[in-house]
Amino acid sequence: MKFTKMHGCGNDYIYINCFEEKIDNIEETAVKMSHRHFGVGSDGLVLICPSDKCDVKMRMFNSDGSEAEMCGNAIRCVGKYVYDRGIVKKTLITVETLGGVKVLDMKLDENGKVSVVRVDMGEPVFRPELVPVKGSGDGPVKDLEIKVYDRNFTFTCVSMGNPHAVTFVEDTDSFEVERYGSVVETDESFPRKTNVEFLEVVSRNYLKLRVWERGAGETWACGTGTCGAVVAACVNGFCDKGTDIRVKLLGGELTINWSSENNHVYMTGPAEFVFDGVWNE
Repeated sequence: MKFTKMHGCGNDYIYINCFEEKIDNIEETAVKMSHRHFGVGSDGLVLICPSDKCDVKMRMFNSDGSEAEMCGNAIRCVGKYVYDRGIVKKTLITVETLGGVKVLDMKLDENGKVSVVRVDMGEPVFRPELVPVKGSGDGPVKDLEIKVYDRNFTFTCVSMGNPHAVTFVEDTDSFEVERYGSVVETDESFPRKTNVEFLEVVSRNYLKLRVWERGAGETWACGTGTCGAVVAACVNGFCDKGTDIRVKLLGGELTINWSSENNHVYMTGPAEFVFDGVWNE
């Protein structure tokens, strides 16, 4: 089975072109291929499929085999893949995901290849039952208190097509992400588990972020998580809607703008090809 390795800010996935390839036992295959020592090595597996209502469809599986609704870094790479390889011959495309339809605007380099993708991630969702997170009312839930070991955290919860719980910390560089993120992910407050974001506010337009990704552990970047973090920063008064906000992740930077005009969140960042290969099970 042919595959392609790609990444967005170090958030790396294996991509299968399901216009040409057929894959059985998807969950098991995702676990095997994603293994850093015995497989290809990745944060998960992404299937690029035909769609009845969009230009393409994306399915995404974490490295533990669980299927996720969406991935912001992966969807940028999907855009690059289908354009660079001639599956879709336009730079403005729609992608069907379990987290809804996303619109991608792709920028080309001097060689005519996609280098940067701007994604309309849609509106953030705050209603507790839709995030989902235990709570009442229409939201946002921004005062969810969870104690982990020796620390008390306050989380702001939002869905960007998948669930995110964002908390503010003083120093992301020294923060023990695995120690605390692994516990919060499976807390009873989250019916479908959650992605966990640890956010440091440097200024009103510059943030630093580390992400514990549901089903994958700490990743070098998370597109939906970065969008959720910026939304949380705006909701809590640290940043402003309608402005470009740079977010530094372990693997690079993304620019997020929560539009004050249509309430949509726009994410801009790179998409990188790594290599093609063949998987022999």
